[in-house]
Amino acid sequence: MVGCTLARVCDNGVLEVSAMTDVLLTVGTRKGLFIGRRRGGEWEIDGPHFNAQAVYSIGIDTRGAVPRLLVGGDSMHWGPSVFHSDDLGATWVEPKRPAVKFPEFTDASLERVWQLRPAGAEAPDVVYAGTEPAALFRSEDRGESFELVRPLWEHPTRSRWVPGGGGEGLHTIITDPRDARAVTVAVSTAGVFRSMDGGASWAPSNKGVSAVFLPDPDPEFGQCVHKIAQDAADPDRLYLQNHWGVFRSDDAGASWSDIGAGLPSTFGFAAAAHPHRADTAYVFPITADSDRVPAGNKCRVYRTEDAGRSWEPLSAGLPQEAHYGTVLRDALCTDDADPAGVYFGNRNGELFASADDGDSWRMLASHLPDVLCVRAAVIG
Repeated sequence: MVGCTLARVCDNGVLEVSAMTDVLLTVGTRKGLFIGRRRGGEWEIDGPHFNAQAVYSIGIDTRGAVPRLLVGGDSMHWGPSVFHSDDLGATWVEPKRPAVKFPEFTDASLERVWQLRPAGAEAPDVVYAGTEPAALFRSEDRGESFELVRPLWEHPTRSRWVPGGGGEGLHTIITDPRDARAVTVAVSTAGVFRSMDGGASWAPSNKGVSAVFLPDPDPEFGQCVHKIAQDAADPDRLYLQNHWGVFRSDDAGASWSDIGAGLPSTFGFAAAAHPHRADTAYVFPITADSDRVPAGNKCRVYRTEDAGRSWEPLSAGLPQEAHYGTVLRDALCTDDADPAGVYFGNRNGELFASADDGDSWRMLASHLPDVLCVRAAVIG
């Protein structure tokens, strides 16, 4: 068990169907990785793995005969690296040569791996990595080695990309389950870029997304996009949490419309989609860019079930007193159970879980280090 306050949670009643599912929950923090496992409704969490390393990215690849865990660790002494495990974290492998490394011609060095994204079944061995400096890398061996996607690195707009407050990171990667050649990425603060030809060419894809901090609030690129999630039923429908503004696209990112009405704030970092239900997504509103605490000092996840036409607060089981735990861009996720598990962690070191699509919540852990990313998947 972890060296923190933990709850052994047994779900019942309406949660019973989902609770019998074997779920893996991974939590990257400022000081290591924690791994949770739910068997028969009861949670157990252990860690830290990668003690004292910041874990900014996690991928759970369930496409093979056994699940593969991918972790982007960042040691203050040894620097960033990508590790993988094929036994649910019992042992870890670090390649002899760096899995992600900038070629010499780029005159750049890896600062951080912000995202590890297994592609879909249409590309069974492909894994993408998003990095700082903002770049996309592609692996064809399930994440053991990666190659730079040069056309995005050499995009003619790159010289005008400006780092966001957290650095210049490529933090979101969306693949199309219908077409392995269609890839969408988001960069802070360059915005959304799409490729329809397997990464050979890229185009900005920010029409309708605002950049309120720029003299021109509607530029072709330069938006500070914080996260994008893909709808479960329609791969062309995307949900975007911006630096001010929540948006939806119905054409795979070619254009965006504002869906922020009904939220207590349109500033935030995280966005996630329900794994099975169409038109259903989740965000965690933050008061403002200048006041990065939960909107109204209330710990609430907001859910839409009509593609952003309306939003409802989800707070049953969450703290009801004044709350100050910020949820970062990769610290809100869903698993692929039905009903869906929904999870989030915050900078207070608290970890919360729902086994009923977000209708009710339980605290799984407290007093963890800052939670940077959360990933979950059904594994049994």
